[in-house]
Amino acid sequence: MSAGQVVVDAAGLTAGWLSGVLDRPVTDVAVERVGTGQIGTCFRLTLTTPAGTERLVAKLPAADPGLREMLAGAYRGEVRFYTVLAPTVDVRVPALHHAAMSPSGGDFTLLLEDLAPWRQGDQIAGCTPEQAHDAVVNLAGLHGPRWCDPALLGIEGLSINGPDDAALLAEVYAPAVETFVTELAEHVAEPDREVLRRTVDVIERWALARAERFAPVHGDYRLDNLLFPDDGGRGVCAVDWQTLSLALPARDLAYAVATSLPVGERRRHEEALVAAYHERLTGYGVTGYPLADAWDDYRFAMLQGPLVAVLGCVYGTRTDRGDAMFGAMVQRTCAAIRDHGSLDHV
Repeated sequence: MSAGQVVVDAAGLTAGWLSGVLDRPVTDVAVERVGTGQIGTCFRLTLTTPAGTERLVAKLPAADPGLREMLAGAYRGEVRFYTVLAPTVDVRVPALHHAAMSPSGGDFTLLLEDLAPWRQGDQIAGCTPEQAHDAVVNLAGLHGPRWCDPALLGIEGLSINGPDDAALLAEVYAPAVETFVTELAEHVAEPDREVLRRTVDVIERWALARAERFAPVHGDYRLDNLLFPDDGGRGVCAVDWQTLSLALPARDLAYAVATSLPVGERRRHEEALVAAYHERLTGYGVTGYPLADAWDDYRFAMLQGPLVAVLGCVYGTRTDRGDAMFGAMVQRTCAAIRDHGSLDHV
């Protein structure tokens, strides 16, 4: 991409620049900041064109150039998803209008469909069983079309965890758990602290296990990263693809179900949700993977919940809502780990 196709701040989102990258006339643009911008910045653009007005969302890197380079891998992953992987899978995502990235990945620009007034999920409140069903069926559209596709291993930046990756993960996770249980003590009951500490002993082995089954995984497929149609119907859309990787697909499934539903609702509906996900997988031609194996992977993969919540909280920017959110996620997923004996399943 030429340098002119990448902008890194709102000042660059001009009518002239938009006309060039969209290849159609834009006579004016109104720019409105949206979101908190912890690892990047987002803007809603209202474009004036000869055909009328339209809206897009611009995703840009963090304002701090040093932080941009630290996050370059995450930025590359999201651009790679929209440009390389999204056209080959069936998960619902915002339509892409423009993507550009610097050679390092530290500078990037994405212009995406604006889905407002669709509603963002609420991680603390949780969702209904119907919304969870919509989410897991959509998730199968990410995993099924590229299930165990060896061509994925040839995509730059995508690989399955190796021993060095797992060792590094264990190294950073262990102290993060202690920080989490200490600093979020009011959100973490004693039984959940015990579960979190036990995950430290198995996380390295867990990260390497079941590598024979892989697909593109979102990595953080939870309610705050899902948009639901404003009319209450089905058609959930997934956003924020900066945690894209190759891994056991059930990690996304277990994480989505366990973090999204209150514990009682999860217990009542999880078997039906796993069955709905599996049925959709088979519709994409996935074979040799019976429902019993999907259920077994689901139980095993529950550790994705505390892993992401602990690391996201400890190594991210702390907020009151974030603490409450991560606390709710850990409470729900630790209950699921106990219910399914996941720690003894690794």
